[in-house]
Amino acid sequence: MSINLHEALRDDVRMLGDSLGRTIEQDLGEGFLARVEQIRHLAKEGRSAEKPVHDELLAAIESLQKDEVLPLARAFTQFLNLANIAEEHHRVRRQLDADEQNEPDDLAELIQQLHTQCGQSAQQIAETLSQMQIDLVLTAHPTEVNRRTLIQKYDAITDCLKRLDRNEPVNERLDQLIAQIWHTDEIRRQRPTPVDEAKWGFAVIENSLWNAIPRFCKRLDQTLQTTLGYRLPLDSSPVRFSSWMGGDRDGNPNVTAKVTAEVLQLSRWMAADLFAQDIDELRKELSMYRATPELLEQVGEQAAEPYRALLGGLRNRLEATRSGIAAQLSGETADTSQWISNDQELLEPLLLCHRSLTECGMANIAAGLLEDIIRRVSCFGLALVKIDIRQNADRHIEVFDELTHFYQLGSYASWSESNKQDFLLRELQSRRPLIPHQWQPSAAVQEVLDTCQVVAETTPDSLGSYVISMASKPSDVLAVILLLKEMGIGWNMRVVPLFETLNDLEGGPDCIAALLNIDWYKAYTENRQEVMIGYSDSAKDAGQLAAAWGQYRAQQALTRVCQQEGVHLTLFHGRGGTVGRGGGPSHTAILSQPPGSVAGALRVTEQGEMIRFKFGVPEIAIRNMELYTGAVLQATLCPGRPAEDSWCQYMDDLAGAGLRGYRSVIREDPQFVPYFRSTTPEQELAKLPLGSRPAKRRVDGGVESLRAIPWIFAWTQIRLMLPAWLGSDTALGEAIERGELVRLQQLYRDWAFFRTNIDMLEMVLAKSDASIATYYEKRLTSDELGVLGASLRDRLKYCVGLIKQIKQEAQLLSGNPIIRQSIEVRNPYLDPLHFLQVELLYRDRNQPDQCLEQALMVTMAGISAGMRNTG
Repeated sequence: MSINLHEALRDDVRMLGDSLGRTIEQDLGEGFLARVEQIRHLAKEGRSAEKPVHDELLAAIESLQKDEVLPLARAFTQFLNLANIAEEHHRVRRQLDADEQNEPDDLAELIQQLHTQCGQSAQQIAETLSQMQIDLVLTAHPTEVNRRTLIQKYDAITDCLKRLDRNEPVNERLDQLIAQIWHTDEIRRQRPTPVDEAKWGFAVIENSLWNAIPRFCKRLDQTLQTTLGYRLPLDSSPVRFSSWMGGDRDGNPNVTAKVTAEVLQLSRWMAADLFAQDIDELRKELSMYRATPELLEQVGEQAAEPYRALLGGLRNRLEATRSGIAAQLSGETADTSQWISNDQELLEPLLLCHRSLTECGMANIAAGLLEDIIRRVSCFGLALVKIDIRQNADRHIEVFDELTHFYQLGSYASWSESNKQDFLLRELQSRRPLIPHQWQPSAAVQEVLDTCQVVAETTPDSLGSYVISMASKPSDVLAVILLLKEMGIGWNMRVVPLFETLNDLEGGPDCIAALLNIDWYKAYTENRQEVMIGYSDSAKDAGQLAAAWGQYRAQQALTRVCQQEGVHLTLFHGRGGTVGRGGGPSHTAILSQPPGSVAGALRVTEQGEMIRFKFGVPEIAIRNMELYTGAVLQATLCPGRPAEDSWCQYMDDLAGAGLRGYRSVIREDPQFVPYFRSTTPEQELAKLPLGSRPAKRRVDGGVESLRAIPWIFAWTQIRLMLPAWLGSDTALGEAIERGELVRLQQLYRDWAFFRTNIDMLEMVLAKSDASIATYYEKRLTSDELGVLGASLRDRLKYCVGLIKQIKQEAQLLSGNPIIRQSIEVRNPYLDPLHFLQVELLYRDRNQPDQCLEQALMVTMAGISAGMRNTG
């Protein structure tokens, strides 16, 4: 690729921006476009002059007429979306350029290093890769602000940029697409339903991952062959996908048993449809006449085109499966006798074709589309994705509380933990049913039972784990197993406690140890235990620093407990896209986990807009899957240096100070909640139809009931980014004041966990902007509450200085100029949206108006696009 990569990105951004400008001019006239350009110029000038707030820019925004507000917000929002498209395409372009230049492959280098430097045998590396289980769990957390119709148009623009790199004429098509985007409402009129969210997740698979998986496996296979002389087995897929979309009912009354049943069916329909299309294409290719006796035995010796004959039968069964599921979804009955009922029935004919082609001297044909389809079966199967079920522990307690009252046994909810366990274990081992026919439970309890009924009636290959939110005791796990048993489940589903708050993280290892000491339960697990670690709620509860350390300590202790019991532990990381929710570079995060906690298996959530950023384009999806694979392989075979006892003791002290500093504001300052509610758009966020879940777990609750996503979304919108750094400033500042700077610098150099947290903190601080936060406060908040705001901004600036000292840098992100430049390029387009949002908040709070609300929601979407994350 003979182009200057940096210039290519700049040219793409300019070209897309010019096209948007022409569209705006055609729609709203030259005068309005001039107004947009004036505001953009003033914002850019304000940044270059390093003035905290540019008076002319503010005056221009405050003077906007009512009918100008919405189109101005849309103009800057769509420019930021187009800049994101150009950047994502540029990432692909850089990767392709590296491939063309034959630059060393990261995964190949790692495999070679594990072999030569870490002393791992070629066989051990190959076996670890083939048995690896990386499960990426797609979740419907409401952080994807873009409508699906716009995402499709953005994808089409990406395709145009690819064609442009090949010197194809695409300018007319680009202008058409950008005009379509401009004339499309970017804000949903209604919240998506859980089924809509699931369909969005399926679309990511169909449009990107379906293509990416076989390419990823092929690259991995070639890397293994080149470096070690081994092959990746055809039935092996190190990376697989699960989903919470349609299964996550924690605090979401819209996810019912009926919804889950529908999503499970839709998922299988989509898989049958995609495989049917694949088999159609494969039949066109496999016109060969030579076949092995094994294959001819299946289709008859006289078959002129034996492969097509064999695949014709498979195609008919896929069609029967697809049409039958469609009939059931429409409420009709369907004949299931011809359905493909399991993955093996789909895989066997394909493997038979592969064996026959290979043995008949046509291995190069077998290595084409046929192998791609086999890889897809290994990854997706007939279920497409495994659906997890998630429910709050309190909902299961309600079931047994009503039951024990019905049986006049008292209140289950008030029993001791010991009594609960005795009761549950007795019923688990009883042969008689527990739930009586004449019992009429409340609607809420009936819904829990209906969900368990759906699970019990579903095949195991369609389901992942049953995750229990706010779990803290062994009885929380045993209760779910008993409910599933009562509904007639015929297999041992993984039941997974989710430890979220700091207290639950600290008590989690004891909870698992107590469970594994129960002989019945240990037999149920078949020596495999999964535990989910919550990042979002723990950070909201304790602050980022204390939460990160609580998560590390919990993983350390859980690993030790399971090793002592001879049980294989799989940790399920509930990470979000932002630092305040455990976000950051995935491979770095994996390698910073406690040694031994990643033993060839990892589950991790991929949430909201991060699904599209990381997996929406096949080339980027392949790169991210390679990063996951390399990190898990390294963490399994050559884990990092164990944390020294002195480091852990020191982190205990830092985390304690961080917890104190965080809660002194969040829980103890009486001004905090009024400041948060008045300065941020937290209350207005409820109007933004992002996802199917309510913003709060309880309608009447305060900040403590606010979900972690809107909590972080609100602070991101005003650029204070408070959840990511508050508390760290206290801990690090007190340490440096005690003369411990050198010790902090040594920890940064020697300990991956500490280094990862400091680097993520640096990244989020670079996105913060105290001057923007000042303007929100000045316009929206009382002088009395402004005292707290001034204190928080001082602490933010202080924290920036601390990170510079620890990293010995004069400027944040000195070692990561690409991210720093990306932030700097966006600021002149973000500033008008921030100032416009403040003006809209002020007007809407004083004189509510539907037109202003629409513009306000567009500014939220635009700021999210510019910041590259929401919650």
